[in-house]
Amino acid sequence: MRSRKYSPLLLELLAICLAMLILIPFFMIFINSFKDIRESALFGLSLPSNWVFSNYKEVFNQDNLLRGFKNSFLLSALVVVSVNFFASMAAFVIQRRGGKFLQGVYLAFIMGLIVPVSIIPTIRLMDILHIKGSYLSIIMYYTAVLLPFAVFLLVGFIKSVPRELDEAAILEGCGYFRLYFKIILPLISTVLVTVSIVVIVSVWNDFFGPFYLVTDSTKWTIVLQVFNFVTLYSTNWGVVFAFMIVVITPVLIIYLFLQRYIIDGLTAGSVKG
Repeated sequence: MRSRKYSPLLLELLAICLAMLILIPFFMIFINSFKDIRESALFGLSLPSNWVFSNYKEVFNQDNLLRGFKNSFLLSALVVVSVNFFASMAAFVIQRRGGKFLQGVYLAFIMGLIVPVSIIPTIRLMDILHIKGSYLSIIMYYTAVLLPFAVFLLVGFIKSVPRELDEAAILEGCGYFRLYFKIILPLISTVLVTVSIVVIVSVWNDFFGPFYLVTDSTKWTIVLQVFNFVTLYSTNWGVVFAFMIVVITPVLIIYLFLQRYIIDGLTAGSVKG
């Protein structure tokens, strides 16, 4: 009986220890952002002998910081709208209509979760369409990459929505688009929040997409600005770490405040589906 009583406690302590290991790199970045050139180059975990707050002042004096934030926020917002809109409509049709053709479409979406992105054909296609380097190209790229996950999650959740609601609405004279916007969309709002958070984090942290597809430096995202910043300040890691803290803070705040919706949405989609 005692072993059973203590086992949950031991597992909890193990989980806390593993969580602390994951937090070590974040602590290292944070604490070194307040060190001078010599101390920050050591990548140590000790407190700075002299707290250097001017590193953050140096970061906020960068003109490209606000431009990078604007580009990242703009792309994240537009991709969220695009993915949620197209994925929810696709999931609704796939789940409600059924049939071999739509099952094949659903399997094609599932394959998108497994098959890696081929960047060279993507660049070539954008050259043919004359949209390479534009905001539209990067929005289409992220929408295509993140759509499979959203469709997979939404199809599983829409299965839990009773078909009787559809039938009752249609008998009352409700068309398909009105049925989708007035009934289905409010019911899947929890999962849409989950999808939105995953999309924001994915777009915000991605490096390779903007690196290959965005040629104009004025359209660089904040992650590319970090890459450029590191090349300029590679000898002063204190300033580089301060820049990293400024970059990850917005998405970290969003994640901490909305993590409950991520868990609720994933659980609802898996259990009810």
